[in-house]
Amino acid sequence: MSPRSRATRVLVTGATGFLGRNILAALAARPNVTLVAACRTPDRLPPAFTGEARVGDLRDPGYRKAVVDSIDVVCHAGTWGAFWGHAELERRQFFEPNRDLIDRAIDRGVRRFIQTSTIAIAARPADGGPIDDFAPTRRTGFWPHLDRLIDLDDHMRRSSDRGTQMVTMRLGHFVGAGNTLGLVPALVPRLRTRLVPWLAGGRARLALVGGSDLGEAYALAATTDGLDDYESFNICGPTSPTTRQVIEFIADETGSPRPWFSVPYAAGYAFAWLMEKLHPVLSGSDPFLTRSLVHVSEDWDCPTDHAARKLGYTPHEDWRTAVRESLSEAEANGYPWPRLAQPT
Repeated sequence: MSPRSRATRVLVTGATGFLGRNILAALAARPNVTLVAACRTPDRLPPAFTGEARVGDLRDPGYRKAVVDSIDVVCHAGTWGAFWGHAELERRQFFEPNRDLIDRAIDRGVRRFIQTSTIAIAARPADGGPIDDFAPTRRTGFWPHLDRLIDLDDHMRRSSDRGTQMVTMRLGHFVGAGNTLGLVPALVPRLRTRLVPWLAGGRARLALVGGSDLGEAYALAATTDGLDDYESFNICGPTSPTTRQVIEFIADETGSPRPWFSVPYAAGYAFAWLMEKLHPVLSGSDPFLTRSLVHVSEDWDCPTDHAARKLGYTPHEDWRTAVRESLSEAEANGYPWPRLAQPT
């Protein structure tokens, strides 16, 4: 943003999570930024953090109003999310608090609000071409979290003429040390059961992105001049490996079996639907497979050209390095089955 006599005050919500910690680290390297961390457990903040901590729960309306006071930029990385179902919880714990936080930020004169979203909100082109940063969104009807993210994106577009710049970050699939929710953490224990097939031969590209690239993207989005009233950015890693490359790498690193057969996406969605329906009568806290996991395994060719032009974003972190970090942590914990519904 433009040089000012005082530092830009940047609020990072979810500051103790995987994304929030990486954002804090990237912003701490900016000389004209004052950091404010929003969290529930300040003792979990990074040891090197020296900024202000605003402790509270974003589900509390009073806290949402107070936490954005005297803030210039909000990097909203703290949220509740589920990889399947939980529609009512998504409404109460995610959508309504998030929408209200946006409105409170506008009311308090915040200059820029940066929302965490996903490349998976986009409708993939029928011709299989690349998905640009402003590609129309597509509701699924089966994944409430994704559909509510689209509702929030619509709200930001409509609110972008109210004095606060709105920025949607369409992120690729998180990988790296400290990340416990997403495609890779969910895949590893399932792969070890020998029940995971290739989907369409494993040819789909996966837009993986490591923690340091994520942090840098938010730091650039928080401090770069010349953004429009509404912006949307694809944020992915330097390359997009195929599903086959990722699964074979994970199998080799963990000694897990590779899939033995391939099924079309239609069969994957049908089996996932069945697993969701049978979940109440089967053991385990989550279904073995969900339609959302099939959805994010589809082909995501999401260039970051717009982020490169407007923000100067240039990703560097190799996906193999980031996945290996995730696997190392998972091995130390016995390759646990991560919950598909938890704070993100």
